Amino acid sequence: MGIEKIKAGVLGCTGAVGQKLIALLDKHPLFEVTEIAASERSAGSIYENTVNWLEPNDIPGNIAGMKIKNCSPDLDCKVLFSGLDSKVAGEIESTMAENGYVVVSNSRNHRMFDDVPLIIPEINAEHYKLIDAQKQNNRKGFIVTNPNCSTIVLCLSLYPVYKSFGLKKVMVTTMQAISGAGYPGVPSLDILGNVVPHIPDEEAKMETETLKIFGKYENGKINFADFKISAMCNRVPVRDGHTISVSFETEKKATADQILNSFDEYNTEFLKDTGIDVIRYFENPFRPQPILDAGKGNGMTVSVGNLRECRVLDWKYTALGHNTIRGAAGAAIINAEYLVKEGLL
Repeated sequence: MGIEKIKAGVLGCTGAVGQKLIALLDKHPLFEVTEIAASERSAGSIYENTVNWLEPNDIPGNIAGMKIKNCSPDLDCKVLFSGLDSKVAGEIESTMAENGYVVVSNSRNHRMFDDVPLIIPEINAEHYKLIDAQKQNNRKGFIVTNPNCSTIVLCLSLYPVYKSFGLKKVMVTTMQAISGAGYPGVPSLDILGNVVPHIPDEEAKMETETLKIFGKYENGKINFADFKISAMCNRVPVRDGHTISVSFETEKKATADQILNSFDEYNTEFLKDTGIDVIRYFENPFRPQPILDAGKGNGMTVSVGNLRECRVLDWKYTALGHNTIRGAAGAAIINAEYLVKEGLL
């Protein structure tokens, strides 16, 4: 007899992140999607007749004929995966948490709240303790968030270095895929054969979220990491996969072999649990590349390559992650999986 699955709902079910959540949750061993919800414009209609389905696989059979509901606290489920647009996510997610739902959000609205954990579980699972602060504020449920898509690639690739050697300064330049802009994304005449050197709010998110994620939970709050970080973010004509170029200075001097060993040790810690590399390092200096490597580990692996000395800071490397899987829907799902593992869901 199988384990009874946890009832789950998807908020923002017709959007790009909502679709990816539905696709990744299909036949999930822990969660079963029993409710889908979206804006009033879509509510009341049948999913397959409403959604502009963009995933390569067909709409899951149990979802196709499901009626889309309003994002209101009468959904028959325990956990809500939110792919809502940030214009509406804040109020809806708060209402849901106040009414007893566990909200696992991909939206930015609550990430920097003092009592809301901003989680990459392979890095800062101890931050789940912030949930207690939400419960003390008379919330029946709670909110957990995952970071911005480019922040996740930076943090997963850089954390082994931070853990082993500390950091003084970080410079990161991103080359972000157009799928990160949702659908329809960036107009073709703006992006084909071009680079757009600005993504609204992206640089600030990378700089602040990283310091919260690398921070320590102490006395009921997060003490942010204190190294300096500067981000420059660009949209490039790539469909999937955010590439980042990182330069960094460490507190404790390290050799190339020591840095590579920190990747290996960090990876080994989690590989036995999931069977998927958190980090894959390429010796070939021409890798990683989005078209070849964004899908590594079913899209959940961050690929790193071309570690070499930096003439301004200490070291530099290139990293790549699948922005809609590891950087969005997959990040929310792995958060929920860890909530189950920690007995919080």
